[in-house]
Amino acid sequence: MNTTAPNPSPAFDPPPTIRTAVTVAHGDGIGPEIMAATLRILQAAEARLDLETIEIGEKVYARGHSAGIEASAWESLRRTGVFLKAPITTPQGGGVKSLNVTVRKALGLYANVRPSVAYAPYVQTKHPGMNLVIVRENEEDLYAGIEHRQSADVYQCLKIITRPGCERIMRYAFDYTRAQGRKRVTCFTKDNIMKLTDGLFHQVFDEIGAEYPELEKEHWIVDIGAAKLADTPGIFDVIVMPNLYGDILSDVAAQIAGSVGLAGSANIGERCAMFEAIHGSAPRRAGQDLANPSGLLRGAIMMLDHLGQGGVAARVHNAWLRTLEDGIHTYDLFHAGTSQQKVGTRAFADAVIDRLGLEPLHLSPIKPAKAAVIPVRSAARIRPPVKKVLVGIDVFVDEAGAQPADLAQRLKGLRSGQLDLEMISNRGMRVWPGGLPETTCVDVFRCRFRIPDGTVGGASHDEVTRLLHSISAGGLEWVKTELLYTFDGEPGFTRSQGG
Repeated sequence: MNTTAPNPSPAFDPPPTIRTAVTVAHGDGIGPEIMAATLRILQAAEARLDLETIEIGEKVYARGHSAGIEASAWESLRRTGVFLKAPITTPQGGGVKSLNVTVRKALGLYANVRPSVAYAPYVQTKHPGMNLVIVRENEEDLYAGIEHRQSADVYQCLKIITRPGCERIMRYAFDYTRAQGRKRVTCFTKDNIMKLTDGLFHQVFDEIGAEYPELEKEHWIVDIGAAKLADTPGIFDVIVMPNLYGDILSDVAAQIAGSVGLAGSANIGERCAMFEAIHGSAPRRAGQDLANPSGLLRGAIMMLDHLGQGGVAARVHNAWLRTLEDGIHTYDLFHAGTSQQKVGTRAFADAVIDRLGLEPLHLSPIKPAKAAVIPVRSAARIRPPVKKVLVGIDVFVDEAGAQPADLAQRLKGLRSGQLDLEMISNRGMRVWPGGLPETTCVDVFRCRFRIPDGTVGGASHDEVTRLLHSISAGGLEWVKTELLYTFDGEPGFTRSQGG
C-alpha cells in the first residue's frame, strides 16, 4: 500500500513506496491537452505522485466566483502544498480577478523562478548558448492591484514595495544562485526615477548581497538592462527584479532564447509551491492536437526537483532534450532544414516517452539533483526601530480648469496650526510657486502642506483633520491624502519634478 508524504525534500529520490500528493488543474483552452501529455510522461517516467484534481478557470468564473477558484480547491492546495497548473482563461471585464495573481498572493508564493535556455541549433534562436534565470518578486509592486479613479481625468495604480518583501526575494535569489552553482546576480530597477520604491529594492539587494562575498553582484537601470538582455543575454546569469519588470522581461528572455512555449516557471513560498508554463491558454488552438506541451512539462520538471525526485526530473528532462535533438517538433518549433518531423501534442508526448532513459547527444545532459534545488530561507532581518515624525500632508484636490496661482490663493488662507501651503503639483510636476505655462494640467492637483523645517515635535493629526475640514468648507473637493513623515530625520517622500 502506498504511503503519501507531504512534500519531502530528501538528499536523494525517496523510495518507490513514498509518494507525494500534488494538486493538478487541467485549465482552459489548450490546458487539458498539454496537461494530459505532461501527466502521461510523468507516469511513464515513474514519478512518485498522488494526484488530486481540482477545477479552476472559466467554468468556475461562470458559476459566479470572481477569483475563478472555489473553497474546495483551496482546501486541496493547502493540504498538498504543491500545485501543477495548466493555463487558464481570465474573462475580460471588471469585477474579475486574475487567478494567477490570487493564488500567488493567497498562498504566499513570493518567488517566481523562470529559466531561459537556448537549444541551438535544434530550436531557432539568435542567441546560442543563452542560459539565464529570472527571479521575479511575485506579490508586490503594481501587482498589488490597488487602483482608484479619482476624478473625470485621473486614474491611479499604487506601487507597493516593502522591506520584508525585498529581503525575502533577495535572499531567495542569492540562495538559489549559490545552490545552482551560478556565479552572478544582477538587479534591475528604475531607482533613478522611483527613488523610494525601486530605491528600496536596490538598497536591499546591496545589503543582502554583502552576505554572499563569493558571488558577483551588479545593478542595472531596467531600460538599459532590458536592451542588453535582448541584445547580449549571455552577459547575465541570475537576474532579480520587481514584479512588473520580471513579468515582462521573463517573457522577452524566453522568446529570444527560442520560444515562450518552451518555458516553465516555479512559484515558491514557505508552505506551498505552484508550477506552470509561462504562456497562456491559447483558446484558438484548443482541441486541435497542435499545442506544444513543453512549457508545462518544464514546469513539472522543476516540480520534481522541488520534491526531491531529482532522478526522475533528470530522466524526463534528458528525454525531452533528446526529442528536440532528434527534430521531433510541434508546429511552433518546426523549421525546414532543422526539424525532421512535425507532430501534434500527443505524438510529441509519445516521442518523449520513447526516449526515457536516453540522454542528448549534443546538448548538455542533465545530472540528477541530489537535493531540492530551490531553497526557502526567508526570515527578515531584525532592524532597530525608527523615529517617525509627521511633518505634513499632500492633499489631492479635484478642481477642473483651475489655474495654479488662483488655487494657491484659495488655499493660502486655510492654514491649520503649523501646516502651511508649500507647493502645488500636477501629475508630479510642480506648477506653483513658479511653474511654466506650457505644463499640461489635468483636474487633480496635489497640494502639499508642511510644517517649517526644524519644528520640534512635528505636526498633530488634529491639525491635519482641521486642515481637511477647512478645505472642504472652502468649497474644494479633496479626493485623496498622503501623510508626510520623516524617519530618523530623513524624508519618507519625494519632491515634485521642477522643485
